[in-house]
Amino acid sequence: MKTKLTIAGLSLLSVISFGANAAAHQVTTEQAQNLQSMGSISVSQVGSAPMDMRHELSQKATQEGASAYRITEARSGDTWHATAELYK
Repeated sequence: MKTKLTIAGLSLLSVISFGANAAAHQVTTEQAQNLQSMGSISVSQVGSAPMDMRHELSQKATQEGASAYRITEARSGDTWHATAELYK
């Protein structure tokens, strides 16, 4: 029984880690110089943490087929807004 639970747990972890690796990641201006631009995106939300902003940008960039993004504008307060350049 323990073996089955261990195998099931490891299988779940491998699926989760694959999903994390498939997400677009944030790059610096220097790193972006070596990548091909493919447009920009923006996200906005009311009352959440900066990590939520990064998650939203990463998720939207992945949906657009980008492998990376660079934040070009970010504003925060009661609501936040961020714009990012997408890269292949």
